Amino acid sequence: MKLAILGGGGVRMPAFVRAVLASRPGTFDEICLFEPDSERRETICRLASAIAVALGHPDVVTVTPDAAEAFTGADYVFSAVRVGGDRGRVIDEQVALRRGIVGQETTGPGGCAMALRTIPVVLSYCDLLSRCSPGAVLINFTNPAGLITQAISAQGKVRAVGVCDTPGGTVQRLADFLHADRAGISAAYGGLNHLGWVCSLRASGEERMPELLARFDELQRFDHRFAAFDAAVVRRVGAIPTEYVYYFYDGRRYLDEVARAGSSRGQDVQQLNVELLAGLAKAFDDGVDAAWSAYETLLGVRRDTYMQTDMRGDSGQGEARARRAAQRGPGLAAAPLGGYEGLALQVIDGLSGNGERELIVNTRNGVGLGGTTPSAGLGGTTPPDPPASPHPPPHPPSRPASGRPSRSAPASPPHSSSLRQTSSSSLRQTPPLSLDFLEPDDIVEVPALVTPEGVSPRLVPGLPRSGQALVEQVKEYERGVVEAAMTGDAGLAGVALSQHPLVPGITAARELITEYRAAHGRHLAYLR
Repeated sequence: MKLAILGGGGVRMPAFVRAVLASRPGTFDEICLFEPDSERRETICRLASAIAVALGHPDVVTVTPDAAEAFTGADYVFSAVRVGGDRGRVIDEQVALRRGIVGQETTGPGGCAMALRTIPVVLSYCDLLSRCSPGAVLINFTNPAGLITQAISAQGKVRAVGVCDTPGGTVQRLADFLHADRAGISAAYGGLNHLGWVCSLRASGEERMPELLARFDELQRFDHRFAAFDAAVVRRVGAIPTEYVYYFYDGRRYLDEVARAGSSRGQDVQQLNVELLAGLAKAFDDGVDAAWSAYETLLGVRRDTYMQTDMRGDSGQGEARARRAAQRGPGLAAAPLGGYEGLALQVIDGLSGNGERELIVNTRNGVGLGGTTPSAGLGGTTPPDPPASPHPPPHPPSRPASGRPSRSAPASPPHSSSLRQTSSSSLRQTPPLSLDFLEPDDIVEVPALVTPEGVSPRLVPGLPRSGQALVEQVKEYERGVVEAAMTGDAGLAGVALSQHPLVPGITAARELITEYRAAHGRHLAYLR
């Protein structure tokens, strides 16, 4: 089985390779890291390859700057690209922050700018993948994950599912707070990527949500991700929000904390990544263990400071560095596997027949991903020429039909976006909706059953009314952003952004789009 990784020079890739090869050897015959940036190939990808050799799997990891080479023969593809790099993230945040608007990379103006840069690039890769390996499944954790998965689904050329570890991590932390066996936990969760709530949590069959709400002050002391929420608001809502809902519930506090910190999270990460790449380049002189130690330490600092700037007004890097320096990190053979990559592997397990999985994923609201188990060599065609540049200028497809489909007579999605073989009678039936207030083609973040038959979203009961209102408004924004990106319509991008609840109207939205277009240059030059 071949796994190709778009964004193979991403900072998490060495940890992923180590975890897979140490804990699950034989899962993949080849892990192909596609990375167009030479510095990343010589540092991050080099470390991943060296780890594979050190663990006794010298032929598993390959590295290429050629997307067609990476895709050919692939059964699964991880998409983890950042168009514009860390500099692009900083621009996304700062343009909004200068206007007193939440400047977070995945939601609001920052998320919009990131999506507009990213969608044309990802869709160009999807087009290439559909020609190189039409049977492959793309597992997307390119941010903003739900919005990008929405665009991939609208294009309809590859089978795709989006993953994010935020909701699953929230459920796990709630279970740990209750001292409950994770195996006995069941949770109802629903929403959009980075905008979701745990509506119910049962431990050994007993509903524990009332207890969680009553003890929310204790929960805030237990885990800092809950600490920034106002307990009275959460109890009124009646469900536990994931950490990114913070930007919607208390944007003013976020702005104050970032101002107090003197830098945004994007600036913090940019500096850490510069240090990481430079440190790796030097550490290789002392061997793979030294390179791994330098890498693991800085990656640990990044994990330890997650959300600290935004919630506490201090990145916490000093404490994190001291703590990491005092600890002895895990050796190469110690391989905890979690996060986005662990969730993605569970998706692969379910789709490839290694046991069905109940997972929270980003999938279509009506009928999710379907089809049969992919197998190597399904491409069957001569690979096309690779793109002329790492991120080719987009050529947006023809404008999709505007407007929303009627719920009483839903529009037929592109045949490959759901990829289910259905009878003519079943086509006449409206599929049940996981979130019944959204459209069948909307990408939602919900629990789903993952099997070789596909990804089947579960019904989500009990999403709070206030949550539904936020989700509906943000989904309308997402629909507009996808259409703007696929048509190159700058005016529509401004209108779509104005519909986001964190943006104070059309005048601000148009100013933001204008400044983003100027700051991002070639990455947004397609917008007219």
